[in-house]
Amino acid sequence: MDAQGRKQVPAWSAQEVVDLIAVWGEESVQEELQTSKRNADIYAKIAQGMGKKGYTRDTQQCCAKINALRQAYQKTREVNSGSGSEPQTCHFYEELRAILGGNPTTTPKRSMDTSQEPWVT
Repeated sequence: MDAQGRKQVPAWSAQEVVDLIAVWGEESVQEELQTSKRNADIYAKIAQGMGKKGYTRDTQQCCAKINALRQAYQKTREVNSGSGSEPQTCHFYEELRAILGGNPTTTPKRSMDTSQEPWVT
């Protein structure tokens, strides 16, 4: 446990984030997120989907990572909507745009060099 009494959570690898985005972007998951007022069960389903892909992430970890990804995407969009600024991007921008910027059924496939360093938000 760290100094504040919480467990250290292992860093998310880039491939793990790509897989999380793929599970999160599934049409059925997006439909449930849009129609449900309580999303805890949906995030549990996302965690189960990650388990099927061989990862051990719990509901809270998946929810926190999705929220961090959503915030990074929205911050990038806000910066890019201002005039005169250099276009910015964030990790997984195109994948997130497929989910958050419109059509959730077109989550692009991303080939990933798994030798890359883990990506953490």
